[in-house]
Amino acid sequence: MPEEGFAEAFGVTEEARAKINLALHVTGQRADGYHLLDMLVTFADCGDRLGFLPAQADAFTLSGRFGETLAGDGGTNLVLRARDLLRKQLGALAFPVHIHLQKNLPVASGIGGGSADAAATLRGLMRLWGMSLPVEALAALALTLGADVPMCLGSRPLIARGIGDQIEAVPDLPAFAMVLANPLKGVSTPEVFRRLTTKNNPSLNLAPGLAESADWLAVIGDARNDLEPPARQIVPEIAVISAMLQSRGALLTRMSGSGATCFGIFASMTAAQEAAAALHGERPDWYFQATETVSGGM
Repeated sequence: MPEEGFAEAFGVTEEARAKINLALHVTGQRADGYHLLDMLVTFADCGDRLGFLPAQADAFTLSGRFGETLAGDGGTNLVLRARDLLRKQLGALAFPVHIHLQKNLPVASGIGGGSADAAATLRGLMRLWGMSLPVEALAALALTLGADVPMCLGSRPLIARGIGDQIEAVPDLPAFAMVLANPLKGVSTPEVFRRLTTKNNPSLNLAPGLAESADWLAVIGDARNDLEPPARQIVPEIAVISAMLQSRGALLTRMSGSGATCFGIFASMTAAQEAAAALHGERPDWYFQATETVSGGM
């Protein structure tokens, strides 16, 4: 669906911003197998879009560059699961709805696309249905959809600990000009965790009072993504794409989540846009997107 006609076609629309792990430290593992994480997370001013309309019967349609990837996803799609769980909570007044997902982000790429879509579905349907849930109940429902969904509800900079359920806002985090880059090769998250050699790594510690972007860049640079080394073993293109970002002037590069998306932070949006255009010229079959992240004070 054309970008310019999206808002006109649907009465309620929601943005599902890409979730960027600026840092991801694996600090332990629970007895039930869940890994304990410390994550510094921000959200990009790009992502998927969702539209919502009243309908005679529930319907779900797809468009966008990566829409076909989800065709036939059926009951496993997080958008549909979010719809059904929210309706179960809200009851009979939750009338049938047509949901359209414009899938602009690569699927299973470490930038929270499915989780952001689920969170946007919860927000959009509550607006369409004219109903709401208490904050705690909504967060609990979101967590049943996945550990990343609660943090995507607000889509603002945060630190998440535990399995992602302990969330603390980071209002001082500035916006960053960024290029997202993905070689469009899937990475198995369970396999990445299986290959981790150490699961009890130092936690994420941020010094208080950071004010300048340069200070934050230094702190982020000193942090890590503990999942990047094993992900590079599985998909060597991650190292290639990181080097490509550096060659175009990125001040800092890192993989997000369990991959394979990498990000490069640039000095300005102009520099990021020029880098993305040049990289797309080198590898038009890969994904490159210039964007700006949201600030903590948005």
